[in-house]
Amino acid sequence: MTAAPVAVAEVGGPGLATAGRALVAAMAASPAGTVSPSVYETARLVSDAPWLPGHAGRLRYLVTAQRPDGAWGAPGAYGLVPTLSAVEALLRCVSGAGRGEPTHLPASVMDRGVGALRRLLAADEPVPDMPGVDLIVPALLDRIDALLRPAGGAEPSRWAHALPLPMPHGMTRHRSESVGRLLAAGRPVPEKLLHAFEVLDERTRVNLPVRPLLGAVGASPAATAAWLGDPSRPGVDRAALGYLTNAVGPGGGPVPCTTPIAVFERAWVLSSLARVGAAPDVPRRMIADLAAVVGPDGAATSPGLPTDADTTAATLFALAHLGRPVAPDSLLAYDTGAHFCTWRGEDGASVTTNAHVLEALGWHARHQPGRPHADVARRVAGWLIDGQLPDGRWTDRWHASPYYATSAVAAALVGYAPEAAAAALDRAVDWVRDTQRADGSWGLWDGTPEETAYAVQVLLGNGRPPRPGVGAAVRRALAFLDDHDDVTGHAAPLWHDKDLYHPMLIVRAAVLAARHLARLSGHIGH
Repeated sequence: MTAAPVAVAEVGGPGLATAGRALVAAMAASPAGTVSPSVYETARLVSDAPWLPGHAGRLRYLVTAQRPDGAWGAPGAYGLVPTLSAVEALLRCVSGAGRGEPTHLPASVMDRGVGALRRLLAADEPVPDMPGVDLIVPALLDRIDALLRPAGGAEPSRWAHALPLPMPHGMTRHRSESVGRLLAAGRPVPEKLLHAFEVLDERTRVNLPVRPLLGAVGASPAATAAWLGDPSRPGVDRAALGYLTNAVGPGGGPVPCTTPIAVFERAWVLSSLARVGAAPDVPRRMIADLAAVVGPDGAATSPGLPTDADTTAATLFALAHLGRPVAPDSLLAYDTGAHFCTWRGEDGASVTTNAHVLEALGWHARHQPGRPHADVARRVAGWLIDGQLPDGRWTDRWHASPYYATSAVAAALVGYAPEAAAAALDRAVDWVRDTQRADGSWGLWDGTPEETAYAVQVLLGNGRPPRPGVGAAVRRALAFLDDHDDVTGHAAPLWHDKDLYHPMLIVRAAVLAARHLARLSGHIGH
């Protein structure tokens, strides 16, 4: 029986209203969430779980996804982790490596892959700050070394000339060695490391007291497959097998780094639309399910991942705008005194996490003035303003593009600290306007609908008097969005996990929010 929807603000125009309802329907139809596949994660299944249905399809995916220059993934140092993972998996396949007969692959695939890996490792470019990267890189380098230089006097691989493979610029083995000592001493695996369980030494991980949650280890197909090991052994965990089967889908195939992502997807889609006054009708059950994930420690992106301030804040903000406010007390545990950490013990800081915290606390301070959140919100706003770069942008550890970070921070400051942030908001608008591409788009590497949507939101949602040239920039942007209306067909993974990924419905919501702002401001949009 379908629950009656809760009436929320109607989207400005029949086309936009229909699109908003379609987004909600798509989230309901795919309860695990909709996210692009990952080269890194898929290669880990090719290497560690060749028995899983769809192995041949995953192998084809890796070969097809190889770039002309031999690497995998995004440009520059972002290609290192997926290239390491793909090279290790393909080397294991062509060698057999104790997992059956060797797989035949064109020599050019491996020649180009190994060559690209050597170039990436030698590059004078820091590796991007992504989850588990300082564990993943040394672990995969060691495995590739073992495949290229077999022990026991066996004939070395034809690609052994690539050895030795160095650690990349600026990275050490300090953290991986520390984790190794921790586990060797019998200490439990920290919860946040479960997401990268697959990179732990195989001899170590078999003795670790780790139990899946809803069949998954760390909400990761690769971590779950590594924990499961040989599926033919007696007493194999059937829930874990079921999780992996669902992750690869009915026909088998590539997998994302994290699944399910329903909490993250729903919180970001609904908060993106609510932020610009375009939230569609949402079924009561969906709202109740979202409220149910907020516990005393907040909310987690997925079962098996630690709770975090980012997901908690976005969920609280969405719920408040959907007429189901939940007290933000769970957020206060992430307050460092200067800013909010994404999770306890975080190395570094995230501006978008703090932007979402400002929105959540700011809403409650405004609508529930008796609660002591206003002072904390002002402090967070000041921290965000101080973190603006000289050219007017912000950057963040959870997204490759500065347009996402700048849009998130600008929206929070416009909503909850507009006077204090007036100069910062003007600088942000000027930076966005001045970095538009000739075709009307914006983008870190190439122009994308996603980044163009964030740019439009900065230009039109800043609450300030119009800056020179903004109107013309928006018109060019809308023309680009009209020409690239199929967001899925122009998907560029930009979001940080173990590998870059593209959360499809979240990006559609960002584009829809930009169109809504364009309509409200009198520009032509649909």
